Amino acid sequence: QVQLVESGGGLVQAGGSLRLSCAAPGGAVSAGAFSSYTIGWFRQAPGKERELVAAISWNGVTTLYANSVKGRFTISRDNREKTVYLRMNNLKPEDAAIYICAGMELGWSELPSQYKHWGHGTQVTVSS
Repeated sequence: QVQLVESGGGLVQAGGSLRLSCAAPGGAVSAGAFSSYTIGWFRQAPGKERELVAAISWNGVTTLYANSVKGRFTISRDNREKTVYLRMNNLKPEDAAIYICAGMELGWSELPSQYKHWGHGTQVTVSS
């Protein structure tokens, strides 16, 4: 398994913005291999199930968003840098959660069980 590393979380006021990053640092995976991964951003709030927020295909052509974040969040990737970004605008208190990125090789799924490579997450807190 490849250890992914998230960054960019923090405390923001409602209506504010954050940009999260999901990287595969070091030599654990080559840029070529990373570019074959579907990457998903999941979030988990206390007492709630883990949910898929956004996903992006290996080449960035296909993206998917949860209804609750459509129009506010944007997922993108830079395969040369082995990094996927999640731009979050107009944040709401209900967006507060631990955001976790995950990678899946050669496939596309909304199910956490289908993702093989995971990070530990970054905390997003939104004050009202």
